[in-house]
Amino acid sequence: MAAVPRIFNATPLRLGLEFALPPGAARHVQVLRLQPGDTITLFGVAGECGEYAATIVAMGRRDVQVRVLGHDPVEREARRAVHLAVGVPANERMDWLVEKATELGVASVQPLFTERTVVRLGADRAPKRVAHWGSIAVAACEQCGGNRVPVIHQPETLASWTAVRAPAGEGHARLILSLQPQTIALRALVQGEGFSAASVTVLLGPEGGLSPAEEAHAIAVGFAPVSLGERVLRAETAALAALTLLG
Repeated sequence: MAAVPRIFNATPLRLGLEFALPPGAARHVQVLRLQPGDTITLFGVAGECGEYAATIVAMGRRDVQVRVLGHDPVEREARRAVHLAVGVPANERMDWLVEKATELGVASVQPLFTERTVVRLGADRAPKRVAHWGSIAVAACEQCGGNRVPVIHQPETLASWTAVRAPAGEGHARLILSLQPQTIALRALVQGEGFSAASVTVLLGPEGGLSPAEEAHAIAVGFAPVSLGERVLRAETAALAALTLLG
């Protein structure tokens, strides 16, 4: 039995509602060559849990009409909200990181420009890259069953992010991946009795890591250094390893 296609849709829904899918979702249905009478799963309504079953009632050349059949409050999210703040890696590695982090249940991704960041995005290119990464996250949720698409923030410098936007507060832990000797292992921290954070921000650098000055600055503003072991991992590998341990 073929799996029911999952389609991202941010339109507020209710039982019995009949409406036209947004253009992107309609194109997805048409690419899949679905027909009237076929069932799909809709997800992605902001602030609402679960997913909706819907049936296709009509298809035009460019639009698709569906009817909402019911709501399932199922959630498949990680037990802890993990936010990644990462120095943007080069080439297509950021695309891969966003895709796999979404599959693992990341809550948000903050791209950062650091001293060793090779990729530089001007004011005209940054929104396009964020939209591109957002579409990757949507596709990953459609594939993996996640019903909450992670937020992909606009890129910032490390200094501006730590000064204004870095998450903080009671019940939130700030961690920085470090290669410094005698740094506590992330696995040991998570398994310890004293670690009860409901949400975590994990900060890590791009290729080559954060500079000593950047790491010192992050620690000074409240980020606790943790280690993934003695091996030097690529930025995207380190991010996924941290998500797996924290999720």
